[in-house]
This record gives sequence, structure tokens and C-alpha cells, in this order.
Amino acid sequence: MKNFFKMLLASILGMVIVNILVFVILLSAVAMIGYTEPVAVKNNSILKISLDKPLEDRSGIPSIDIFNLKVESNLGLNNVLYGIEQAKHDNRIKGVFLELSSVNAGIASVEEIRDALLSFKESGKFILAYSENYSQKAYYLATVADKIYLNRFGGIDFTGMSSKLTFFKGLTDKLGIDMQIVRHGKFKSAVEPFTLNRMSDENREQIKSYMGSIWNFILQAVSISRDIKIEDLNRIANKLELSLAEDALEKNFVDKLFYEDELNAELTKYSGETNPNLIDISKYYTTPIQSDGKNRIAVIYASGEIMQGEGETDIMSKNLIAAITKARKDSTVKAVVFRVNSPGGSANASEFIARELEITKAKKPVVISMGNLAASGGYWISMPGDKIFAHHTTLTGSIGVFGLIPNIEKAMSEKLGITYDVENTNDYSDFPSITRPLKQVEKNYLQKNVEYIYSTFTEKVAKFRNLSVEKVDSIGQGRVWSGINAFDIGLIDYFGGMQDAVREAAKLSGISDYSILELPRELSTLEILMKTFETKISGSSGNELVRSLSHYEYLINSIKNFGILAKFPYEIEIE
Repeated sequence: MKNFFKMLLASILGMVIVNILVFVILLSAVAMIGYTEPVAVKNNSILKISLDKPLEDRSGIPSIDIFNLKVESNLGLNNVLYGIEQAKHDNRIKGVFLELSSVNAGIASVEEIRDALLSFKESGKFILAYSENYSQKAYYLATVADKIYLNRFGGIDFTGMSSKLTFFKGLTDKLGIDMQIVRHGKFKSAVEPFTLNRMSDENREQIKSYMGSIWNFILQAVSISRDIKIEDLNRIANKLELSLAEDALEKNFVDKLFYEDELNAELTKYSGETNPNLIDISKYYTTPIQSDGKNRIAVIYASGEIMQGEGETDIMSKNLIAAITKARKDSTVKAVVFRVNSPGGSANASEFIARELEITKAKKPVVISMGNLAASGGYWISMPGDKIFAHHTTLTGSIGVFGLIPNIEKAMSEKLGITYDVENTNDYSDFPSITRPLKQVEKNYLQKNVEYIYSTFTEKVAKFRNLSVEKVDSIGQGRVWSGINAFDIGLIDYFGGMQDAVREAAKLSGISDYSILELPRELSTLEILMKTFETKISGSSGNELVRSLSHYEYLINSIKNFGILAKFPYEIEIE
């Protein structure tokens, strides 16, 4: 018994010590988050911009390594844009250096940064670009520079655009899974990966159309910047003429070739400093000026999949509605800029958010700023705006609706020997079910909902965009459009980014001096820590390989919604 009490007391003491250590570690992490090392901005400094980490619209939750006491900050597009604008007027900043060996940003985000750098050049300051190897997105951004440098052993990917889709019908057939679909829109190809083995003619048509318009836009920008004819650019892409770094130099794609260790001499020449002072944009300027003044413009971020309810990830309807309501009721907020970067999702949640924007629009101006993607439900929540801004390379539209319910009965019984039985009080008490086929009455029920939501969608687009319902239906049917196409058919008003939208909001509200209020609110230090623990726990479980399959996630998210969806056709990355 004596030994037992010794062991018990030792265990209790050990737990106390562990808790004290954890507490100390937490305090250290909190201190680290709250402390930002000051940056010395000397005269003749160069602002360095690299996009090697995933770039979201807004800086997110820092990644905290509790055990190594390290905080990994996240760079948002807002940080980059604010930093470039600040540097334009900062006499201590002599120029910008773009390190573009890796660009983890969507094509529309790249376009927005490029436009901001074009504005920066009006100051007369230089822009230099360097990369070991340029991807097409990286090279498109690099063409804003006065000089483009390439590693002697590097290259440029310049082959045109491609969109490759993965199809799972063969897999679902082998597994015995029947994907039961209801939809409206011949271009609404969200379900095609699970029902076909190749692109439908309609889907191929829309992809060819929006990719073609984006490619032509990029070619025009490159042609103007590098003084290369568009027909020559297409020939170079078609014949793969940029095999070596020397080819890029010969064809005027770059200005000089050298290794990275030779770069310092070039930076010295432009800065006038023997040891150039490079300031990373993440440390130079990261947030807009906040103020409790009388005139503010609220920038509300809506990024991710649209879902009902509350939560911290994606676009949760209650969270976003609360942010919109806050901006509407705040007398110091004179206008709202609603930044949308979403493939859509729940039709119900989309309508709830759109309704809140419509109410707000009656009180103060609402300007929409579209990012890389504002399609389907993403367009639904955009359409109430007084004005809509998008990029030439934004993907939008996809005005269509679908529902998806898999039937796994055969797969479970024939592959695993698992069967199901059910007892209902009424004929359809177990509807919807993934363990039996849909009955005709249930199919009719779903189709009726799809048709109602599609008609509601098109009628609201017609109302807000001052178009006829017939016109909206002709450009709807689930079809995806580039920003260029969307402007031509009346789905957007202007080309431009967040800063253009903010200026328009100020103009509509009749103010010239204002500060920016970003919503939803940023998480507190303690909340960041709690989120870090949650992420570590959730990230350590499950099959990460499976999680990395975007179509698998798309399918799972669609099933989880178990409703009618206004969602972009598929996960897409244009290279």
C-alpha cells in the first residue's frame, strides 16, 4: 500500500510539472505572436516579393510550432497589395525585386499583383525579376519588370494552357456505386467526373472558350512588355522553342543569364549599395491602417466553399452574415467591399448571404471584388452588389444547380458482404439514403427543387444585373466564363482588383478620406493557439494521401451537404 501511494504521488507530481511546462510554453508562444521584430528600412532599400507559399486573399492563422517555439506567418494578397502601395510612396524604397522561382497563387491573384506593380512603376522606381525556372504564371508576372533575369541553367515553361480533368466513372462502376444525379444546366459539369469517362462536348466547349480568352490576354501582356509579336509567341509555344536558357535570351524573353550568386552585383548596381538591403514584403507592411475615425470602408472576405451554419473554415453563412450585419449597423462604415473567392456550395447558404447583402445595399454602397474564382454560389453572393469588379482571368458565372446522392448498396453487399434493412413510419422516412436507389417520387422531388432553385437564381441575376430572364438562361445553364467573357455578357461591370473596388466604394459613398476595416475580425492570440492545437490533432489523423485528392474531397463535401448545390464544376488549376 505504501508503494502504491508513492506511485500515486509521483504520478500527480509528474502531471503538475507537465502542466507547468505546457503553460510556460504557451506563454512563450503568446509572447512570440505578439512580438514583431522591427524592420530597418534604410535608404536605397529594395522590397523583395516572393510567392513561394500559398497566397490567400487575406493573411490567415499563423502556424505555431509549440515545441520548437517557432511562428510561421502567412502572407495574404492584402499584405502584398498594401505593401506595394506603401513602397510606391516610400522614399527609402528604391525598387522592387521579384524572386519568382515558385509562385503559389491563382492566376487572377497574379494579375492583381501585376497591376499593382504597373502602378508602382509610375513612381519611376525599378522592378527586377529573377528565377531559377519560370512557370507560365511566374513569367507573366515577371514581364512587369524592367529587367528579367534567368539562371544560366534554368528555363521558362511557355507551352500554352491546359486543363486536365480526372474521371471516376470506371472506378465507381467497379465498386458498384451508382451516382444518382439531378441538375439543371447542360454546362453544369460538376457531376461529370462521376458519370462520364471523358469531357462532354458542352464542357469541352466552355473550357476551350474561357482558357482561350485568358491565354490571349496573357499573350497580349507579354507581347507589349517584351515587344514580341503574338503570332511569334504562339509559334514558340507550339514548337517548344524555349528548350534552354540561351533560347529565352535569344528570343528576348529575358535580359540576362546568371547564377544566383551573381545576382548581388546586379542588385548593387541598381540600389547603389555594396550590400543591398532587401526587405521581405511580409515584414515591411502587413496590414492596412486601422482607425476608429468617422469614415471607414469595410472589406469583408468571403473565401472558400459556401456552407450553412457556424465555423472557422471556408464560408460559413452565419459567420459571414454576422460580419455583413456588423458593417451595416456601424455608422462609421460608409461602404462595403465584398471580396469573393469561392466555387460556391450550398444554394440555401448562398441565398441567405445574398439576402443580407441586399439589405445592406439599401443602407450603404456595396461593391463586389472577385478574386480567382467567383462561380455558381460564388456568383450568387456577388450579384446583389451595386458594382462588380473582376479580373480578366477570374472564372465566374456557372449559373446552374445540381444535386448528387451516391447509392453504395451494391458496393457494400457485393464487395464487403454488408447489407441494410430499414423500417419506416412513412413511405419515404429514410429519404435521402445512400444505401438504396432513389425512387421515382424522390427523383421528382429533387428535380423540382433543382428547377425551383435554378429559376430563382436566374430571376435574381436578371433583377440585379438588369437583364432579361431569357438572356440569363442563355448565358447560364451552368456555363463558366472568364472575366473577359463575363464583362461582354453583362455579368460584371469593371476590370480591377480590391483596391479598385475600394476606390469605387469611396466614390459611391461620397468620401475621400477613409480607413479600412477588415472583416470578419481576426482571431485573438489565444484563439490562434487553440486553432493550432486543433489543426495538429486533425492533421495527424486520417489518410493524408486521400485528403490530397481534390476530386475525392469534392465528392465528400458534396455528399456532406446532402442538398441542392450551386457549385463550380470541379477543382481546377490552370497552368
